[in-house]
Amino acid sequence: MDILREKISHGFDLLDADGDGALTEADHVIMGDRAADQLGYARGSAEHARMVDAYVAVWRDLHAPYVGGAGGRMTKREFVTSTLTLAADPEAAATTVGALARAFFAIADADGDGRVSRTEFDAFQRSHFPGIGQADLDAAFAHLDRDGDGALDPAEFESAVVEYWSSTDPAAPGNWWMGRPDARA
Repeated sequence: MDILREKISHGFDLLDADGDGALTEADHVIMGDRAADQLGYARGSAEHARMVDAYVAVWRDLHAPYVGGAGGRMTKREFVTSTLTLAADPEAAATTVGALARAFFAIADADGDGRVSRTEFDAFQRSHFPGIGQADLDAAFAHLDRDGDGALDPAEFESAVVEYWSSTDPAAPGNWWMGRPDARA
């Protein structure tokens, strides 16, 4: 369970885009702005607004319903504690994190061709994790592209996200979602 706790904690730190110690709608706006910027969408454009709206929808549909009375804020402790429960309930992981993965796939597949290319993967990951280096992106993509065709299909993308947030298996390819697993230590 330590590997999973470590992954979840690390993931929270990267998703807390404004660094205030809580996951909020504002963090999702920041990630949407980053994704739009990475994809070259001009601020104020319809494409930029679509990207931000997609991230805000993730907050409203997938995170906000689980936020207690904390004023629209999910603390790291709350996030880690609630996410750890997914390891014991694979059906819940597939349902909740799978829905998140499908929402993220729709965001990452910027050209709408049903696949996430290397360029799209890099842009999507940098919108969440701006400090991630190219070597980590390269290694992550190599592990996640299970069929080796140079793109992530919906099943590969979803498996990676679900494994990252719920698997205790140290050899799970999804552990590479945010780059080298041992880089978090």
